Amino acid sequence: MKIIECPRDAIQGLHHFIPTEKKIAYINQLLASNLFDTIDFGSFVSPKAIPQMADTKGVLSGGNLFESKTKLLAIIANERGAQEASVYERIGYLGYPFSVSETFQLRNTNVTIAESLERVKAIQEICERASKQLVLYISMGFGNPYGDIWNVEIVLEWIEKLKQLGIKIFSLSDTVGVANPESIKYLFESLIPQYPDLEFGAHLHTTPDTWKEKVESAYSAGCRRFDGAILGYGGCPMAADELVGNMPTENLLSFINNTDYEKIESLKIAFQNLIS
Repeated sequence: MKIIECPRDAIQGLHHFIPTEKKIAYINQLLASNLFDTIDFGSFVSPKAIPQMADTKGVLSGGNLFESKTKLLAIIANERGAQEASVYERIGYLGYPFSVSETFQLRNTNVTIAESLERVKAIQEICERASKQLVLYISMGFGNPYGDIWNVEIVLEWIEKLKQLGIKIFSLSDTVGVANPESIKYLFESLIPQYPDLEFGAHLHTTPDTWKEKVESAYSAGCRRFDGAILGYGGCPMAADELVGNMPTENLLSFINNTDYEKIESLKIAFQNLIS
């Protein structure tokens, strides 16, 4: 089971700016723990849109990051961001949010789904030239709050189109926490057998009392890639319920019976210190 830790998602909505040196120290602690396959550490997007990530280049500069087998992923929203991120050898993955909800695609990246598809084509070409791998986050992958039509067939249709571009990794995102165990299981059971050459992940948002049933549903359907954030911080700012945050990473580790409690507790304390 691959666990992708997402400090970028956890802290990007905080109002007080976290100093670059504190971010570096925290990411280094995550890297040194060797608990994670990948760390979603920052983003190359407009600093006006996400001020907290304006120093992502600074986090990467100076060789300050700990050498680790854990890979780094950066979020990008367009070709410019992909070009900027692709020059950094340390970054292995670029993540792009591709929504199956027209409304959310416009709100999130200011383009239509059709225009977003053209972006993906250009970004994939940049990734291939720079030996990076593109991860597509299928935003609103389990439904949406806007009334846009959603069903499994729509998701399958877009996966098929995007697969033709050479994309190998898709993370299905429960952007506003609308997924339930039935829809999670049904979607992964529809995708994984049909596309055995692709890797499907789960980026699930959850309330504190529903995390386990969501993870169990995805896992039982064959999913082995899960995103999480220490203490469940972050999540979509459009979620009406403030309890709908990211999947707590410590819960994912407990699900796979990781018993390195000392490391887990130290990371929880480190995150609390980071945002305090």
